[in-house]
Amino acid sequence: MSLLDTVKGEMSGFEQLVAKIPGYKGYKEKEQRREADKLLRDHIVNRMRTVKTQLDGLQQDLIGAGKFDLLDETGSAATQLQTFIDRVRTAPYGYGGLFDAVKVKEEDLDRVYEFDSALLSYAERIESAISNAREGLEGENARSLILMVRDLAREANATFDERQDVLRKTASVGV
Repeated sequence: MSLLDTVKGEMSGFEQLVAKIPGYKGYKEKEQRREADKLLRDHIVNRMRTVKTQLDGLQQDLIGAGKFDLLDETGSAATQLQTFIDRVRTAPYGYGGLFDAVKVKEEDLDRVYEFDSALLSYAERIESAISNAREGLEGENARSLILMVRDLAREANATFDERQDVLRKTASVGV
């Protein structure tokens, strides 16, 4: 069950009655999509904060192992990851209110929700890359393992850029 289905399932009896008012149903469905998007993005941020803590642990491991030459790469990865967290946390929800000049269509809200779902997968992928880097810290591939973490964080930001593009295109069409 998706977050959208969960939010829809939590409508009160009054909300279900009011949903029968012409024009209100579409508005309410957009509100539910917006709420589901917010819940999902809050979850992404919380997961990524956990991943960032693991990345901080990798940096400490590098210092402990005397691998100071790899700190620039992990610092870059940490910056990319923190940028991603901040962008997801502060991004618009992809929805204009009932009387806003910019209207976002339901299909576009669904696309934004799909992007947000895809963004969640980066937490697991980056977490796995950090784990691999920690295990391979003493090996010959330590630098490439750390670069993989950084590249995944960059990729997450690029995917987030695509999400923003969907919203911008929607806003320019709606005006």
